[in-house]
Amino acid sequence: MTNALYDQFFGKHAGKETPFLILEDGSVVTHAEFLKIASQLAHVLSAIGLEPGDRVAAQVQKSPMALALYGACVQAGIVFLPLNTAYTVDELSYFIEDSGAKAIVCDGRSEHLLAPVAEKLAAEIETLNADGTGTLTDRAKLMPTEFVPVERTENDLAALLYTSGTTGRSKGAMLTQGNLLSNARSLAEQWKFSADDVLMHALPIFHTHGLFVATNVTLEAGAAMIFLSKFDQDAVIGFLPKATTMMGVPTFYSRLLQDERFTRNLTSHMRLFISGSAPLLAETHVQFEQRTGHRILERYGMTETSMNTSNPYDGERRAGTVGFPLPGVELKVTDPATGVTLSQGTVGQLEVRGPNVFKGYWQMPEKTAEELREDGFFITGDLGKIDEDGYVHIVGRNKDLIISGGYNIYPKEIELVLDAQPGVRESAVIGVPHADFGETVVGVLVADTKTVPDLDAILQTAGASLARFKHPRKLVMVDSLPRNTMGKVQKNILREQYKNAFGPA
Repeated sequence: MTNALYDQFFGKHAGKETPFLILEDGSVVTHAEFLKIASQLAHVLSAIGLEPGDRVAAQVQKSPMALALYGACVQAGIVFLPLNTAYTVDELSYFIEDSGAKAIVCDGRSEHLLAPVAEKLAAEIETLNADGTGTLTDRAKLMPTEFVPVERTENDLAALLYTSGTTGRSKGAMLTQGNLLSNARSLAEQWKFSADDVLMHALPIFHTHGLFVATNVTLEAGAAMIFLSKFDQDAVIGFLPKATTMMGVPTFYSRLLQDERFTRNLTSHMRLFISGSAPLLAETHVQFEQRTGHRILERYGMTETSMNTSNPYDGERRAGTVGFPLPGVELKVTDPATGVTLSQGTVGQLEVRGPNVFKGYWQMPEKTAEELREDGFFITGDLGKIDEDGYVHIVGRNKDLIISGGYNIYPKEIELVLDAQPGVRESAVIGVPHADFGETVVGVLVADTKTVPDLDAILQTAGASLARFKHPRKLVMVDSLPRNTMGKVQKNILREQYKNAFGPA
């Protein structure tokens, strides 16, 4: 028995002096150096009394040491719990207590705030700052640079990731070694990653996208990453000539398109641009291809499953779709009420099954049973359809479905019409309470910088394009849409904000 995750992502690179992390100051951390740092941190975890299966909660800024902590947990058989750096102490308290974390790693400035939580749980607390300093680093420097990996099977937990919790209590998704391994192998193959690749990495590492897609695929291929602490337009443009690939959220690409320095010449050497975590506007697809000659590859995944589908590397990358199921991943569209599989082209809830699908929700057997069927299919909560060519379309979240006068309305269909109107940069369609219809449609619009939208004309166009029951009853202008850290529009905030648009709820 071995530690499969260690063997595949870290152990095979032992002794390799090839670049792994290219940092903002121009310095380089090789694969061999990174493994030594991770090994020292693994010794620290063992020294403070952590055993295989224990949880480490980490709310730290992105840095090589923060990433090495993930590697240390893999080696020591510890379950890694990365936490959003924007979470408040109250939010952190829930995640830490619910997970039963035996150790907390935080920024030095937060130590005094989290100390009472650590004391309550009898958990160790260590600090790790954005510049790599802290008590964790101090202890690691005294440790050996080799660590014998703890034996783990592919069924053992590797990570615990909490969902955003926009409705109800946040749930801890249990991801196994096998989940992470299967997904990285599949993506590296599908996207043709090799040791010659250099990935532009400006994503956070407390989320599936930046940690378990970008990092794991890079490790699987033995490639390198330009490791930026955050998305900084100047830094991305400055380092882009050294990159071959880039993973980003739609906001990254829309911001780059606003910069005159982002040209076809600047991107001529690039092999691949990938987008995820939120839907990419069709307009961004078009503008990006016109500007650079590259067609962005969009894919679809979630916390509980990592990646499920991808547009093809070779073949047509269709705007507005997320491509095909990955090899080994089954995807079907079912009736939300009955679970019966629906015919091709019909909108329903998406369900997926495969080695990427998580083990269940931490200490929530009832919730696990609700969303993870006995036959292994996971009910994603996303609404979608499969077209005649097999491409998967996401039309929204189940909870975003609008039911007006007994009719089901899928926001995406209306958003596509609104986004295409003059002066509209993007839109979000929500359902708000209505005395006659139960719910009705409100369109929230963001203007572009060139044209002032004519709301009456937009309503008229929408009226001609959509069935009457889908017509927006009101359009409102905002400066920007509320988004979470990964760029997803938070429609729950909009629904709360406009719930009285047609009188008290």
